[in-house]
Amino acid sequence: MKKLIFVFALFLFAGLSQVNAQSEIGVRFGDVTGGNFAVDGIIGIGEFSRVHANVSFGGNDGVDFGVDALWDFIYRPLGEESFNWYVGAGPFLGFGDDFAFGAAGEIGLEYRFQIPLSLSIDWRPYFRIVEDTDFYAGGFGLNVRYILGNGN
Repeated sequence: MKKLIFVFALFLFAGLSQVNAQSEIGVRFGDVTGGNFAVDGIIGIGEFSRVHANVSFGGNDGVDFGVDALWDFIYRPLGEESFNWYVGAGPFLGFGDDFAFGAAGEIGLEYRFQIPLSLSIDWRPYFRIVEDTDFYAGGFGLNVRYILGNGN
């Protein structure tokens, strides 16, 4: 299990170091697929899209840790360039007493400070398909991330 987390983190950091577009690394607090705390990362894949991935810990619903990889297919400025909104979806996996697999969506607001720091809040409902089948709509979270490079 620790090896899987290490490999995921290695790929995440390698990807973040190779991307010149928007790349960020930080933490997420709140309700996440695998718990209530996550290591959170963003890799820009275009001017208005990105991959938002995290590894979460804390044990929710029999799941000790989880991995989410969401594609934010809409990422747009809201008024000024520092304030943005985003919408995305993607798969998640949860590991622990139970195995979980499903799809999550997210919608959020982000503020990028003049220093290399971003702060965002989002709502992330999910539909679990494997081990149980259910829908959960309470996934609210706060993300604090360091912006790597120039962030442009």
